[in-house]
Amino acid sequence: MNDVLAVETFGLTKEYKSTLAVDHIDLKVPLGSICGFLGKNGAGKTTTIKMLTGLKPPTSGEFAIMGNKECFGKGIKTVGYLPDVPDFYGYMIGEEFLRLCARLCHVPGDKLEDHIQSLLKQVGLHGVKNKISNYSRGMRQRLGIAQALINNPKVVFLDEPISALDPMGRRDVMDVIKGLKDSTVILSTHILSDVESICDYVIIIDKGKILIQNSMEGLKEQFAKSTAKITFYEEAQGIKFEEAMKDVEKIAIEKVNPLQFSMRSDHVESVEISRITISTLANADIPIKNFDVNVPSLEDIFYEVVGK
Repeated sequence: MNDVLAVETFGLTKEYKSTLAVDHIDLKVPLGSICGFLGKNGAGKTTTIKMLTGLKPPTSGEFAIMGNKECFGKGIKTVGYLPDVPDFYGYMIGEEFLRLCARLCHVPGDKLEDHIQSLLKQVGLHGVKNKISNYSRGMRQRLGIAQALINNPKVVFLDEPISALDPMGRRDVMDVIKGLKDSTVILSTHILSDVESICDYVIIIDKGKILIQNSMEGLKEQFAKSTAKITFYEEAQGIKFEEAMKDVEKIAIEKVNPLQFSMRSDHVESVEISRITISTLANADIPIKNFDVNVPSLEDIFYEVVGK
């Protein structure tokens, strides 16, 4: 992961009367990442995004985009934003709407038309002449992503871009997000499986506090359990395995059924369980059908972190 930060906050806080919506957070989003920003409803995701896009003033704290300190009302030119409930002028067609957005963002006009057509191709709407009022929900979300990219932003914030979409619409929008190679993407969503499939960095927020932030790979290593499961072809192989493992003190084994055993250890990591087990199997000449080391899913990690 690149050490350069696309987004960084310093004690960023938002308070509404007696409610602390965002509580002194220090988040760090690496440059070039696709970052999943996760949390339950009311966790503070949308409030944080609105502060980072300059749409809502913080109560206290600071933030930087691409290393530059930013603030409310300044008009942050290096970001793009798709809100959780985007709105459009239904009487327009897609390219007319993008042309309007470009003027509002003061995009230079000499290459504007080529840029609009390129964006429409990127989101799969090139050549669509229907009025936006006749777009499906998925088409509207893809148009929303195109408008978020109209100013060639370095950082793109997408707030719940795949909520309420059918499976085909979700897949189409996810494909568009995966194709955003030139921007850092911060994706807020409830759909953990989608985050796991495309994100390489994860931030989990709850009750306005950042609970954890790490690369996807780092998270899985951090929450990996020292457990494994082994399956044999025949019951006799399982019996032979039990006998061979009797002298291994660091690993406890448990018979799940005559063909399957689970292994765990409070003393060694999963990689060492694998090494010891494979060595024991080889020395005893025992074939196996399958061997699995525990790798937690993002859903497992989320529930463990938020549950605590």
